[in-house]
Order: sequence, then C-alpha cells, then structure tokens
Amino acid sequence: MGHASRVRCAPMSIAVVTGAGSGIGRSVALALAAAGWSVALAGRRAEALEETAATLPAGDFLTAPTDVTSAEEVTALFAAVRDRYGRVDLLFNNAGTFAGGGVPVEDLDPDTWRAVVDVNLTGAFLCAQAAFRTMKGQSPQGGRIINNGSISAHVPRPHSIAYTATKHAMTGLTKSLSLDGRPYRIACGQLDIGNAATEMTARMQTGILQANGELAAEPVMDAADVAATVVHMAALPLEANVQFATVMATTMPYIGRG
Repeated sequence: MGHASRVRCAPMSIAVVTGAGSGIGRSVALALAAAGWSVALAGRRAEALEETAATLPAGDFLTAPTDVTSAEEVTALFAAVRDRYGRVDLLFNNAGTFAGGGVPVEDLDPDTWRAVVDVNLTGAFLCAQAAFRTMKGQSPQGGRIINNGSISAHVPRPHSIAYTATKHAMTGLTKSLSLDGRPYRIACGQLDIGNAATEMTARMQTGILQANGELAAEPVMDAADVAATVVHMAALPLEANVQFATVMATTMPYIGRG
C-alpha cells in the first residue's frame, strides 16, 4: 500500500475519502485538506490517487489503493489509517459506479446488476462497517460517516434501475448507521448530489434522456460546491448532525421534474 506524507496536521481531524481518484471524491479530498484535515485517499487506481494527492495543499495524506468490494482490502485500508494516525474521525463514503446506465430494464445483464450492487451498496456497507468498528473502539470514542446518496436516492432517471435501487438502499444504510451509532457518538448523514460537473456527468451538458423521452442538456454545478457542503457537515460537533442534505444545480430538472 503506497503512501506519501507532508507536515502533520492537528490531531482529531483524520478523514477517509473513498473514490478519491476523480470527480467528487477528489474535490472533497482537496477541500478537507484545505480545511486542515489529514486525508486518506482510497480508490481503485493508484495513479489517479497520486494525481489527487498532487492537488492537495501542504498537509498530511495517505494514498491507499483499495477495491471497496473486497472486505479484506477495506480492512487493510482502515488498518493502515489507524497505524498512521491512530484513529478515524470521518468517512466520506463516496465510491460508486453508474454501470448499466442507459440500458433498458429488460436488457440489463444480471452480472452488471451485481457489479453495481457490489460497489454502490456492499462497498459502502463494508467501508461504513470498518469505520464504525474503528470509531466505536477508539478513544475519544466516536466519529462521523457521510454517505454519498445522489438525487437518485429520491427519483430515478430513465434506464437507471441498478444505480437507483442502490441509492435508495443507501438511505436505509444511512438511517441504520445513524441509529446504531447513537450509543458510541457516531453520527451518520447523507448528502444527495445532483448534476455536479464531473467525468460521470459530462453527457448531461450535451443531452441526456428525460422522463418524457426527449433529450435535453441539463445545468451542472461545480464539484467544489459539493465539497464545501461536505466540509460543513464534517465540521459540526458530534452532538449535531446533518441527517440528509441535497445539493444540486439550482435549475436542474428535479423540483417539478422540468
């Protein structure tokens, strides 16, 4: 497991960001580092993680190539963070895939369905479970988990059954973690994100299928605006929690669906 370091930040500010090699994960890692957090960057591709690390301001970071669908690799990730920093204060549970998007339900391959569930739901559970164990056992006890839900945790797009089902399930994961974490000062909230400008959403600016069958370009927001929301949620004392929040491009077709 590769790693690099800079000057140590203050203690009690250790964050793990999954899916940190690109998009929202990269933006959140940058914003947390700028706010003084020490950040563990987790993702499948070591090269992408190093690219993210190169964008960080002076501070302390760890790069940890990790497949979130592997319980063994997730266990190793959190062991490495504990070995390096002694604790975990924040998990931004962000890794996800839109595999199978655009495929009609009757044509979706079962293996693709399983792959989406493995990353978006099982991977989120494995990371949350490892964070929960660490936060419960550390001293001072507690920490915060922020799950990346998506607008699809509320309403689907056409031909997105696998992604939408897993994001609806993420809401149940968030609620259960929030409830089960109460005795241990573990707060869990969910950020539902719509149309942030990332590689995954590039096609939205050129035309994407709408519920009425038309193709239409949709407005997007800067991923840095999402990151600012995560930093705000993360900065709260553990006695306060943003249970659910939605951040989206103001004029995207969501409210009123048009």
